[in-house]
Amino acid sequence: MYLATTDAVAKTSEKSGARRGRVAGPVLALGAVSLVTDISSEMVTAVLPLYFVLQLGLSPLQFGFLDGLYNGVTALVRLAGGYAADRGGRHKLVAGSGYALSALSRLGLLLAGGATAGIGAALAADRVGKGVRTAPRDALISLSSTPDTLGRSFGVHRAMDTTGALLGPLAAFALLWATADAYDAVFVVSFCFGLLGVLLLVLFVPGRREPSVPGRREQPVPRPAAPTAPRPTAPRPRALALLRVPAFRRVLLAASLLGAATIGDAFLYLLLQRRLDFAVSWFPLLPLGAAAVYLLLAVPAGRLADRVGRRTPFLAGHVALLGGYVLLLAPTDGLPLLIGVLLLLGVFYATTDGVLMALATPVVPRERRAGGMAVLQTGQALARLVAAAGFGAAWTLWGVGTALTCAVIALTLALAGAAALLSRIERSP
Repeated sequence: MYLATTDAVAKTSEKSGARRGRVAGPVLALGAVSLVTDISSEMVTAVLPLYFVLQLGLSPLQFGFLDGLYNGVTALVRLAGGYAADRGGRHKLVAGSGYALSALSRLGLLLAGGATAGIGAALAADRVGKGVRTAPRDALISLSSTPDTLGRSFGVHRAMDTTGALLGPLAAFALLWATADAYDAVFVVSFCFGLLGVLLLVLFVPGRREPSVPGRREQPVPRPAAPTAPRPTAPRPRALALLRVPAFRRVLLAASLLGAATIGDAFLYLLLQRRLDFAVSWFPLLPLGAAAVYLLLAVPAGRLADRVGRRTPFLAGHVALLGGYVLLLAPTDGLPLLIGVLLLLGVFYATTDGVLMALATPVVPRERRAGGMAVLQTGQALARLVAAAGFGAAWTLWGVGTALTCAVIALTLALAGAAALLSRIERSP
C-alpha cells in the first residue's frame, strides 16, 4: 500500500540535492555528526563490560540484565522521539536534543565520582539521548535519499558512524595508558567530542524538510510561513497505526524475532577473553576488530542491497552471526578464533544495521517516517533486552556451553521464521 510513496520520496530527495546514484549532502553531514558522537560514546562503552564484570564482580546474570537494560532503556523514548519528530517535521530539532543529552551525560559520569547510582543515571541519560535521536536521524537520511540509493546512503552513514566506533576505543585506551588509568580524563575528552557533534549538527545539517510542491525549489532553513504550513493532521503521525500495515508488520516481526536470538556483543567479547585468557588491559580493543570489518563492508553491503534487494543481505548477516556462535562452541582456539568471531560479527553489522532501515523505508509513509523507524527500533531493542537477560540466565544456571548451544538453536529457528516473514517483501527498491 505504502510502496507508492517512494515516488514522493524520490521527488523530495531530488530537491534536497541527492543526484541519482549519489549520496546526498545531508547524509554526509549526518555521517560526520555520528562519527564524532560515536568517538565520544565508544570511549565510555568500550570499558563497561570490563568494569562491570571484572572490577565490580557482577555475575553473568546480573551483567546480562544490565547489558540488556543499557541497550533497551531507549525503547520508550524512541517512540516519543519519533512522534515528536514527525509532528511538524522537527527531525533536526529532536535529533539535536538527543545528541545534546548524550553529550551532557559524560559530565554526569565525571560528577558521579564512582558512585554506582550516579554512573547508572549518567548511562541512562546517554541511552535516552540515543533513543531520542536515532529515529529522527534515520528519517532524515531516508528523506534525503532516492529510493535506488537507500542502501548506499545508509551504508555510507553507518561506515562513517563505525569510523567513530573504531576511533573511540583507541582514544580511551591511549588516554588510560597515558594517564595511568585516569577515567576522569576519558570522560572529559568524551564530553568534548560529544559537544563537537552537536555543533556539527547545528551548523551543517539542513533543517526540516517540508512535503511541499514537487516543482518548487526548497528553501533550506528559513521557514517564514512555518505556522501556516500544512501539517500532517489528518493522519496524525501515530506510528503504532503502522502495525495494521501487513508489510511493515512483517518487517517488524522479522527484526524482533532475530533480535530475540541475538545475545549481544559484550557477551561475545567476554567469551573471547575467557577462551583466550589474554590480559584484561587489551579487552577495550576487542570491538576494534568488528568495527574495522564493519567499516570496510558497510558501503559495499548497502550497494549490494540496492542491487539484489535488501532481504537477502539482511538474512545473510544473521547467518554470519550464527557462524560466530558456532565458532565459540567449536574447539578452535587462539588467533583463528579471535579473527573468525570478530570478522563474522563485523559482517553481521555491515549487512543488517543500515540495510534494515533501507528495507523498512518503502513501507513507511514519509509523514510517519521517524515514528515508523522508532517502532521498528523499539521492537528490536526490546527483543535484544530479552535475549541478553535470557543468555545471562542460561550461562549462570547451566554454564556457558549450554547457553551458547541454546543461542545457536534460537538463532537458527529465528532465521527460518524471518525468512518466511520477509519472503513477501519486495526484493528490490
